[in-house]
Order: sequence, then structure tokens, then C-alpha cells
Amino acid sequence: MNVIPTLYIVPTPIGNLADMTQRALEVLRSVDLIAAEDTRHTGILLNHYQISVPTFALHDHNEQQKADVLIGRIKEGKSIALVSDAGTPLISDPGYHLVTRCREAGVRVVPLPGPCAAITALSAAGLPTDRFAFEGFLPAKSKGRDDRLQAVIEDTRSLVFYESPRRVQETVGAIARILGERQVVVCRELTKTFESIHGLPASEMLSWLGEDENRCRGEIVLVVAGASKHEEELPAEAIRTLGLLVSELPLKKAAALTAEIHGVKKNALYKYGLDHY
Repeated sequence: MNVIPTLYIVPTPIGNLADMTQRALEVLRSVDLIAAEDTRHTGILLNHYQISVPTFALHDHNEQQKADVLIGRIKEGKSIALVSDAGTPLISDPGYHLVTRCREAGVRVVPLPGPCAAITALSAAGLPTDRFAFEGFLPAKSKGRDDRLQAVIEDTRSLVFYESPRRVQETVGAIARILGERQVVVCRELTKTFESIHGLPASEMLSWLGEDENRCRGEIVLVVAGASKHEEELPAEAIRTLGLLVSELPLKKAAALTAEIHGVKKNALYKYGLDHY
């Protein structure tokens, strides 16, 4: 291993301990300290691989305060590995402040490739992967969640969300209500014994989840189809007008009137209406 004092970003398994890479194990065995989101959780992994390097707790509540402590140790000649409970650090996990401060201080930062639940889910969801947006966890409160979904309503990229078991049904319901009948793929317990990957249109997915409480258990990644291209071409003002008119008029008439008002294609508005109203 390189003896230059370094902060290593080390991904860890998202479920299956066999997914540790040889390089990640070499780094963990060679560093002077392992900064871990939860030292008890990381201890299970280290014990499994018989790694006895000391650990240091670095989590959301102390990261900004402890970053300088770790940078100080690196400047003293120590190397440190940063790990989270599962997957790649910084991806909806702690580490951003530490890495930013290290780069500002001229400390060497070396990232290792490895497990990431978002990428693992996307690779098997059957939705476009050439362009995608990782949105992490949606806000816990309904207004914040709905506002975030409204903000991506016209995004044509596949959308990737993390979600907790207790909120997944509410979130899928909000997706159906705000984004419409898009394909939603629920990827649950990836790489673990009870892994499941299931895709349905949003409202059907909501019903499917409600049929068996086990379908909402475990670690969950949602992959949602992006807006279709005709949606991207429609101005937001035209979509709002169509929404107002369709509550009072048949969709065909509402689309025709909206097209006349905003100078957009009637067929595109009608197709949008079929998908959303």
C-alpha cells in the first residue's frame, strides 16, 4: 500500500459480506484508523474479516466538529479509511464535510469503487440508464416530499430514491398522484437473502405493496421512470392551464383550448392528459 498519508473512501457491502473487494480489505488492514458511521455496525464487518484497526465514530451529528481532528491525524502522517454502515460513503451517508475539508487542506483523498444501492437497483430495474437522477431520501414531511416531486415532474431522466419501510407506501402514493402512472420499480433488500425487484405502474404498485406487509420491509430503493419526451416539450403554463380546464371540460376539449391559448400541439396535450388525469 502507498505510505503517503491519505483519506481513503471505502465502500462496504449493502448486504452480502462477500461483496467486499480485495482492494478495500487491503486498505482497511493497512490504515491507522477507520472513521465509521456506527463503530458497532462496522465492527461486525471488521470481525468477519479479522481486521483489528481502531475505529473512530464519524456521523451526521459530529462530522463537522470532528473533521479537523481527523485532518490533524492525517497531517501527522496517519492514513484513515472512511466507511459508512453500508455502500459508498457520502451517497446519502456522512462524509461530505470531511472530504471537502480534506481537499481544502490539501490532504490526499483516494476513492475506491464498490457497492452502492442506487447503482445496483438501477442496473436491474429495466428503466433507462443512459441518464438518471439520484434524489436520495425524500423529505419526511408530506409537503416537503410533494414539493420535491413537483420539482422533478418534467425531468426525463430515470429517478432513483431511497425510502424507509414505514414511508414507502405514502411515497408511492405521492408519486402516483403527482408524477402520474409511471413505472415504479421497488428494489428491496438488495444482495440479501430476501432480495426482490418488482415493477408496476405507480397506482398498481401502491395496491401491490398493500397486499403483503413483507413487501414493505427492509432497505428499499425506488426507481421511477422519467417524464416522457412529450411532457418535456410542454410549457409549465400549458400544463397548469390543462389541469384547470380538464376539471370542467372533457379532456379533448380542454386540450384543444389549451393548445389554442398557448400555441402548443393539441395531440401532445391530449396524450399528457391521458397519462395524468
